[in-house]
Amino acid sequence: MFKKLQSLKSNNRLLKWIGNRYALVFLFFILWMLFLDNQSYMDQRVLDKQIEELEDNKAYYKQEIAKDEQSIKNLKNTGQTERYAREKYFMKRDSEDIYIIDIEDQRIKDSLAEAEKNH
Repeated sequence: MFKKLQSLKSNNRLLKWIGNRYALVFLFFILWMLFLDNQSYMDQRVLDKQIEELEDNKAYYKQEIAKDEQSIKNLKNTGQTERYAREKYFMKRDSEDIYIIDIEDQRIKDSLAEAEKNH
């Protein structure tokens, strides 16, 4: 029986390779590192994607902070503060009347498209 296994093993390359204990240990090590370890390759890929997403968020929020700092700088000027209050919150002086004209966005887009066609 042992001779039959030896002859079968010598004829088939795959069985020869699987029968080698160093190859089995190496295969086990590779599978362990790729899938089973706490620091596996798959886990590292997920973590790398999360890091990339967080770095994108960081860049976005830095831009937003710069915009907000510029807005704060502009609002420190009294004239700009008044202008902002008038535009954003429709505030007015006691002696004024304010008329709010609400134009639909679609009308504006249509008129701009017609103006471009005429030119």
